[in-house]
Amino acid sequence: MDAWEAALLVIATIGSVAAAAGAWFQERRSSAAQLAAVQRKLDLVMAHLGIAAPEEQEILEHVRNGRTIEAVRVYRKQTGASLLEAKQAVDRLSTPHRPGL
Repeated sequence: MDAWEAALLVIATIGSVAAAAGAWFQERRSSAAQLAAVQRKLDLVMAHLGIAAPEEQEILEHVRNGRTIEAVRVYRKQTGASLLEAKQAVDRLSTPHRPGL
């Protein structure tokens, strides 16, 4: 095998590994987006039914008292969510459900 064939083999191997890694990362992003969508829907159903999970009681208390930042901090601590996800969840909890929207 000469040097050109070896170089092409190395490049093809690197390309294959990069493609597999890219597909794996894309699948992870897709799964995370699907999970976030399901969580949002579940939050809406629970809010519509007036059901609050036990760990939400502390968060809801902070929201009712106007301490949004503290509610976001507690939500992040309990769920491990990102700052943006926690803020969106607290906003959903603090906004009354309006049918038809």
